[in-house]
Amino acid sequence: MSRSLHTNRDFEKLEPYEGKPSRTVLRGEEGSNALDLPDRPSDLQQRDGRGVRAGNEIAKHFAGNNVDVIIYAVEKSLDSYKFNLLHCKQTFISQLKSGAMGARTIDEGAMDEKSGMNFSEYMALLSGNTDLLDKAKLEKRIASLEGERKSFHKGRRDSEFKLETKVKELGGNTAAIEAMTEDWNRFLAAARTDKDGNRLNAVRVDGVDSTDEKVIGKRLQEIAKNATTGGLYKPIGELYGFPIKVVSERMLKEGLEFTDNRFVVEGNYKYTYNNGHLAMADPVAAARNFLNALERIPSIIDQYKGKNEVLEKEIPQLQEIAGKVWKKEDELKQLKSELAALDRKIQLELAPPTPEIAEKENKEEQIKPMMEGASQIHNTASNRDPTKDFITEHIVIGRPSSQLSDENRPRGIKM
Repeated sequence: MSRSLHTNRDFEKLEPYEGKPSRTVLRGEEGSNALDLPDRPSDLQQRDGRGVRAGNEIAKHFAGNNVDVIIYAVEKSLDSYKFNLLHCKQTFISQLKSGAMGARTIDEGAMDEKSGMNFSEYMALLSGNTDLLDKAKLEKRIASLEGERKSFHKGRRDSEFKLETKVKELGGNTAAIEAMTEDWNRFLAAARTDKDGNRLNAVRVDGVDSTDEKVIGKRLQEIAKNATTGGLYKPIGELYGFPIKVVSERMLKEGLEFTDNRFVVEGNYKYTYNNGHLAMADPVAAARNFLNALERIPSIIDQYKGKNEVLEKEIPQLQEIAGKVWKKEDELKQLKSELAALDRKIQLELAPPTPEIAEKENKEEQIKPMMEGASQIHNTASNRDPTKDFITEHIVIGRPSSQLSDENRPRGIKM
């Protein structure tokens, strides 16, 4: 390899070593083979080397820019558990780096004909206690149902919040429609028209005695240039009983601060035309700004009615979603009770017996043969000669393990 690199710069392949065959070349890799599984996700990524990184000229020119990465694993073995463990580690690391930890539920997978079984199921089978396997299955089912319940309640809370927001919006729109309808009726009752049916512009501005629209418009333009109200609405005139006001607002444009004067005609709401800005080039158009603002009330009412029509269709749907009840609550409670009973059973089977219970069991096992022997003696004595009853009643056959109290011990000949 060294001679090749320093003489003709040829590409040579390394021979397999230590059970890890690899095909490494000077400027890239055609592929990689690995017979074992590392313990860290970074090792699994870094082991592929230059093959999967930029600058692999071999793959680019001779392999269609593709690299074969081969990892050997045995089906239905602990390899599936180790792959799953690597996946869990990498997921945890990615969530930690991105700050998306939240609530994590670790699922080791399930037993099937493709992936084998998880570590808990291996331990359950190797222990010979199928209760552990049943417990693992119950825990997985409970975790699945709890995740489903969490998603259901989250969706229902979102629907309840949307429902509350849209109900408030509907009520606000309805109140606005009523208030603007009142303003419109008030305007229609006070407005005057000419012989052609057009509404007359009866605007009045403080300090101007003329009713000429040009004179009024020039005065309004002067106010638009020079007014400074400090953010407060200042009355400057009226139109059909509706006050006309101007407000000065500080704004930034291209890094420079300037004063923007806006005009409104006020009823139950403040109505504007052209966003409250006057036509500075045409005095007549400037004078008719407020009449145009009041004539826009019907179109604004129609906009609110259109919004209410949409809300009235969405609210029943949200009410139906918000009123739903999760139907698997009883199943979850039943599974939890089964898991608790199974857990108690497993704990009782695995827990060692207490010294008192063990001593009691030993005593019972020792006393039982003694009682059987005594019963055999009495049965034999009943078949003997009656003249020997005195001897049998006064002889006690004792064992070292028997412990009889002094009150119950028969009195007679000591053997």
